[in-house]
Amino acid sequence: MSLKSKLIELFSKKEKISTGGGEKAIQKQVAMGKLPARERLKVLLDPNSFHETDLFVQHNCEDFDMDKKQLPADGVITGIGSIHNRPVSVFAQDFTVAGGSLGLMHARKITKVMDHAVRMGIPLIGINDSGGARIQEGVNSLAGYGEIFYRNTLASGIVPQISVILGPCAGGAVYSPALTDFVFVVDKISKMFITGPEVIKTVLGEEISMEDLGGARVQTEITGNAHFYAESEMECFEQIKRLMSFIPWSNREKAPAITPRLPKSQFDVERIIPAEATKPYDIRDVIKSICDDSDFFEIQEKWAANIVIGFARLNGETVGIVGNQPLVLAGVLDVDSSDKAARFIRYCDAFNIPLVTLVDLPGYLPGVDQEHAGVIRHGAKILYAYSEASVPKLTVILRKAYGGGYIAMCSRHLGADFVFAWPTAEIAVMGPEGAANIIFRGEIAAAKDPDTVRKQKVQEYTEKFANPYVAASNGHVDSVINPYETRDALIYALKASANKEETRPNKKHGIPPF
Repeated sequence: MSLKSKLIELFSKKEKISTGGGEKAIQKQVAMGKLPARERLKVLLDPNSFHETDLFVQHNCEDFDMDKKQLPADGVITGIGSIHNRPVSVFAQDFTVAGGSLGLMHARKITKVMDHAVRMGIPLIGINDSGGARIQEGVNSLAGYGEIFYRNTLASGIVPQISVILGPCAGGAVYSPALTDFVFVVDKISKMFITGPEVIKTVLGEEISMEDLGGARVQTEITGNAHFYAESEMECFEQIKRLMSFIPWSNREKAPAITPRLPKSQFDVERIIPAEATKPYDIRDVIKSICDDSDFFEIQEKWAANIVIGFARLNGETVGIVGNQPLVLAGVLDVDSSDKAARFIRYCDAFNIPLVTLVDLPGYLPGVDQEHAGVIRHGAKILYAYSEASVPKLTVILRKAYGGGYIAMCSRHLGADFVFAWPTAEIAVMGPEGAANIIFRGEIAAAKDPDTVRKQKVQEYTEKFANPYVAASNGHVDSVINPYETRDALIYALKASANKEETRPNKKHGIPPF
């Protein structure tokens, strides 16, 4: 056979496999509001950048007449492409081929690109759209999942791992996304759960729809399993590209710097912060008053909203920002917000991203529910994460910093490199009202006019302790600054920290309060 004939044969085979489950199955996928797997990769990646691998891989199952079936590409497309002209390792499950079910060879295609990602130091992006384990392959399907989970864990902290849920992701399959760094979901398309509605109805007699059990809103607003919510697949892919613009490609490098830009003038601190210390404001406006071009990329916006996390830039360099949100529960720390912040802090530390912490909170949320939900253990996670982090850590105390909350929010005592405070900062064991009621309990009770004496004592305590100067006089705060100088102070601190080195005692690993 001539070379030309060989090439015709090759192109014919490639074209046949590339149609996946066939035109009818593709149309059914489109009718469900979903893009076909290959279209998804075209939208996600730079034009003409995708180089497919393992196109001709086939399953090796012979049971249940599987030996008579051919599954194009074994239901998953794998390879290397690029985003922002930088290489990424990708896989996309093809629901048109046997429902995207995962057998051993399907899994081996995925683990191969995972191994590539780690060796090459490039991010891994996985598009999940699968009915789950391929039942005909029995335990080999489970083995495939296990090999993926193992690699997810080994790759953690080495290269960014991004999961995109664009269809069902049920049973054991959900644990791979759970082990990755960022999970993206799309309204009415993404479904994640361990046991589906039918199992729940059979076992518990409870009826619930797939959407209400594990839809996109549930995963971004209630469970915190997903980090980004989109109305459409196109919006989702744009979110991924935006995320990729902020982060480094591996733990071997820093995030790429861009041309610095000043914040937008509309974000004026004096107009953002209320004159009364008890009135709330939006911490995101403070962040936008500080960062380049007022461009803040928020993560997990809809879950545990009493703390805000995300990426921004200072003088062109990426920073991770953690800030209490006074608009929600006065910015307290609780079970969920502690988990949210701790995981983000560890991500930034793993990938050489400096941390900026903005503090304004009355402490940890009190209550039986929180105590019984394990706020002690969850709250300890944020202490652990900050203490463990060795990237530059910069802290600005805006208003309240009371009790354990003061310590937890990257205080000097947890290793902050620079601590700034605004003149409006109140750094104390607790708020003036509570402190005066305890310290002067007897004096207030014995007074002829307890209310007047209480007000006097609250004022006395406020003047003496509810300010930044006591902490500054003890060296716990480096500088009390004009709020308008915050951006300059942080940029100065970042420059000073550029070559930071911090050594720790040798150990196999720590034991975080999971």
